[in-house]
Amino acid sequence: MESSISRTSLNCISLADPEIQKSVALLKQACLDSGFFYVVDHGISQEFMDEVFAHSKKFFDLPHSEKMKLLRDEKNRGYTPMLDEILDPDNQVNGDYKEGYYIGVEVPADNPEENRPFYGPNQWPSEEVLPKWREVMEQYHREALRVAKSIARIIALALNLHVDFFDRPEMLGEPIATLRLLHYEGGQKTDQVSNPAKGVYGAGAHSDYGLITLLATDGVVGLQICKDRNAQPQVWEYVAPVKGGFIVNLGDMLERWSNCIFRSTLHRVVLDGRERYSIAYFVEPSHDCVVECLPTCKSEANPPKFPPITCSAYLSQRYKDTHADLSSYSNSKA
Repeated sequence: MESSISRTSLNCISLADPEIQKSVALLKQACLDSGFFYVVDHGISQEFMDEVFAHSKKFFDLPHSEKMKLLRDEKNRGYTPMLDEILDPDNQVNGDYKEGYYIGVEVPADNPEENRPFYGPNQWPSEEVLPKWREVMEQYHREALRVAKSIARIIALALNLHVDFFDRPEMLGEPIATLRLLHYEGGQKTDQVSNPAKGVYGAGAHSDYGLITLLATDGVVGLQICKDRNAQPQVWEYVAPVKGGFIVNLGDMLERWSNCIFRSTLHRVVLDGRERYSIAYFVEPSHDCVVECLPTCKSEANPPKFPPITCSAYLSQRYKDTHADLSSYSNSKA
C-alpha cells in the first residue's frame, strides 16, 4: 500500500441550491481542475440507497454457480466475474479484483431497437432467488437517470450551451445508461490486498468512457484519482466517500466533446483488504449521437482535436478493449 497518499478535496454541488450560477461556477472549476466533484441533495432518499446496497449484497452473496447463470451477454448485461476486466494492462499482473453486474435500459426482445449494441432485455435473477430485486434496481435506474439529467443541465451551462442541450432525443432523451453494481472482495477471501508496486488493484487505472458517471459507495475508502496522468511519478489521491451523495466524474466522451477543456481523469481502486461495495451509473448519449467538438469549445487558436465519431462505435470499441472475450466462459455458464 502507498500509505503516503493524501486525500483530495472536491467541490460539492447541491442540486437543491436555487442559485444555479453558484452551482455552475463550482462545477466548471471542478471540471477544469480534476473532472471529479460531489453531488448532494439529489432527491434519492438514504433509506432507498440503503435498500439498493442491501439488494446488491444479496446478489453477490449467491453461490458462484448461481451468479454464472447470469453471465454477461453480448449486450453487456449481467454478471462479470472476478478478474473479468483488465483496465490497466500495462501495470496489472491480473485483472481487477472485483465482480460486477450490468443493468442497462430495458428494451424488449421484440423491439426493433433490440438489435443495436447496448440495447436489449436485461438479465434478471428469478423472483424465487432474489425477491423484489428487479423492482428495486429498475427504480434506482430511473432515479439515477433523473439525477444525471439534472447534472447535465449544469454542465451545459458551464460549457456556455443552452440549458437543455443534453436533453435532446439524440443526447439523453434516449440514452445508453448503464447501472453497474460492484463488489470488491476483502483480502481474507482472495489473499490479495491491493499493491500497486506489485500490479495488484481492486480496479486498474482508467478513465470512464462516456459522458458522466455517478458513483455511490459504502463507507470503505478505496477510490484514488490522478489529476495529471503525464506526471512522473504520477501522484494519486484518495477520494473520501460522501454519505448520502454521489461522487461524479466526467468521461472521455465529454472530454472529447469539450475539446479537452473539461477533464476526464485517471482513477483506480486501491483497497486495504476490507470488503467494499459501490454502485456506478454510467450515462452516455444515444447510439447515433455524433460526438464532435462543441461550437463553444473551438477557435482558430484551439481547433478540434478529435474527428467526429458516433457514440455506439466509440463505446463498442472501449468495451471490447477492456473485457475478457465471452468465449473464454463457454463451459462455465449453466
